[in-house]
Amino acid sequence: MSVVLAFVLVIGLGCQTAPKSASQAAPDTKWMFHDIVDVKFVQQYVKMPKPANVMIVDSRPKRGKFDKGYIPTAINIPGSKFAKMTDKLPKDKNTLLIFYCQGPT
Repeated sequence: MSVVLAFVLVIGLGCQTAPKSASQAAPDTKWMFHDIVDVKFVQQYVKMPKPANVMIVDSRPKRGKFDKGYIPTAINIPGSKFAKMTDKLPKDKNTLLIFYCQGPT
């Protein structure tokens, strides 16, 4: 019986995760996006001529969604092809990027 109890304690204690140290903390992902914005925010940038230092990116599929209608001045970089199309993004890292998609599916 004591062998079984010892085995259960070893298994139980062995499965506990140690607290994360500072070096094991989850990576900082704040840089990945700044805010989720509303239509009013985007409307100020949907102008002709296109405002400097702003890019609107439509990440919906080209044929299925983008070709049927899009925000004027937006470029299409579908989410499924993003890694292959990063050359379409501005070189200036201070450019405001506004992404939009079809929403949660």
